[in-house]
Amino acid sequence: MNNLLRVAFRFNYKTFLNPVKKVSNTFQQRQLARNLWYMCNSRNDPENKLSKLCTCGCMSKHQHAHSKAETELVEFLTEEIVLERKAQKSATLPAELDGFKVQLNGAEITLTKKTETETIKISFNVNHTVDTDTLPKVDSTMDEPELGELKSKPAFKVEILRGSTTFSVFCSFLDSDDQEPGGDIFGVDELSIYDGAWNENVYAVSGEVLDTHLYDLILNYLEEKGISNEFVGKLSDFSSAYEHSAYIGLLEGLSKFASGK
Repeated sequence: MNNLLRVAFRFNYKTFLNPVKKVSNTFQQRQLARNLWYMCNSRNDPENKLSKLCTCGCMSKHQHAHSKAETELVEFLTEEIVLERKAQKSATLPAELDGFKVQLNGAEITLTKKTETETIKISFNVNHTVDTDTLPKVDSTMDEPELGELKSKPAFKVEILRGSTTFSVFCSFLDSDDQEPGGDIFGVDELSIYDGAWNENVYAVSGEVLDTHLYDLILNYLEEKGISNEFVGKLSDFSSAYEHSAYIGLLEGLSKFASGK
C-alpha cells in the first residue's frame, strides 16, 4: 500500500516534468493517482482516524498558530514516516561495494577503486531514478493490491583514469522489454576519451552508432574492470536503499518545516 502511494506520486511528478504531453492526459493521470490513493489508503478506514489535534505538542487545536493545512500535513507525514521506516530494508549502507569505496554527497554517489596503474570511478545521481514507467493495475475489489518492489535504476558514468588520460563511458539500465533472458541489464550510451579535465570540446560517440562488435568488446572490458551485470544489480540495490533513505529524510524535513520546528 505504501509503495503504491510513492508510485502514484512519482508518476505524476514525472508527468509534470514532461511539458509536451497534452493537458487532458496530465489531468487524467493526476486523477488516476488521486483515485489510487483514496482507494488503497487505510487512512479512509473509519477505524483508523487520525487525531485532529496538532502533532507538534500543542495542548489544544484552538491554542496553536498552525493553519489547518499545516496541521493536516504534519499529521499525514507523521504516519507516513512510520510506514516508510517499517518498509525500509536497511537503515545503514555499506562503506564499500565490491571493492569500490562509497562516497555520498546529497543525491550524488561516487564509487572509487584504485590500483597501481589506474583509478576507476563510478558516479550517479539518485534523483528521479525510481522505476515508475507503468502504474499497477488495481481492481476496486482488492483490499491491498500487490505491487512490485520500487527499484532505483540510475544512469551512471564510468571513468577509468590512467595518468592524465580518462576513458569515460556513460551507461544506463535497459528497459525490461529490451532485455534478453540471461543477457545484459545495462548498456553503453556514450564513449569519450580525453586528456586533463573534461570540457565541451571533447568528442563523444553515441553507443547507438558503435560497431556491434566494438560495443560488445566495451562491455567485456567493463566487466573485466568489475562492472558486470552482477555488480550493476548490486549498484541498483544500493541506489534503491539510499534513495529510500533520502526520501524518508525529505519527509522528515518537510514535517519539521510544516510544524515550525
